Amino acid sequence: MSDYQRIETAIHYILDHQEQQPSLEDIASAVNLSPFHFQRLFSQWAGTTPKRFLQIITLERAKTLLSQAKPLLAVSEDIGLSGTARLHDHFVSLEAVTPGQYKSAGLGLSIRYGFIQTPFGQAFIATTDRGICKLTFLNLDIALAQLQQDWPQAQFIQDSPHINAISKNLFEQEKKPANPIPLHVRGTNFQVMVWKALLQIPMAELQSYSNIANAIGKPKAVRAVGTAIGANPLAFIIPCHRVIQQSGGIGGYRWGTARKHAIHAWESAYFG
Repeated sequence: MSDYQRIETAIHYILDHQEQQPSLEDIASAVNLSPFHFQRLFSQWAGTTPKRFLQIITLERAKTLLSQAKPLLAVSEDIGLSGTARLHDHFVSLEAVTPGQYKSAGLGLSIRYGFIQTPFGQAFIATTDRGICKLTFLNLDIALAQLQQDWPQAQFIQDSPHINAISKNLFEQEKKPANPIPLHVRGTNFQVMVWKALLQIPMAELQSYSNIANAIGKPKAVRAVGTAIGANPLAFIIPCHRVIQQSGGIGGYRWGTARKHAIHAWESAYFG
């Protein structure tokens, strides 16, 4: 069992027993570690202590964050298919795949890929010459095959040094990475609008699905917004983890709810 799998098991245990407020000893026992080693491992991977994590995941805290959320309506003024969006913590330039690239199935496109270790488990990352086009935490053994299916005419190159270099900016604990982070996404106009709206949510803040629908000027499209969020190709970078239910519930997450909680805790510890 990897360290992250132990942390994931611990997170599930905390979630299942949060009403009983389990002790450090209880949680450590659930993953067969001593309290000392578990505390150190959990703090290393989640960015905060088990006790603080238990406070972070409470429903009432989520409701409070939602009530304090800043409106994102201004996003609709800068929705285009490409451009630069300023984040609270860093700059990201998001560019959509062109219709020509889509039609040609990636002919002439070079995609470099590799695997990295992150605070939330191993991840698969792929990039084009325009930016990061894929980041996923799940199904790592088939991630490349899925990408090749999307772009059957593209050239795929395993390039670990390149991937390691660009990923250095992604999980830094500083508020501003040294270099801009370019993204190159494949999606419909509506999906790109939603993903661009997500980039406006500051670190350690939360928004509801209806808030995102309002931000893109389509208040009745909450269900469609949820579908677009679920199709996000860039885990963590496009922060769909910062969107939760209006009730304060965590909502779904294609990379696992335990990982969503872990990311919330990590952001709250370093940026909250």
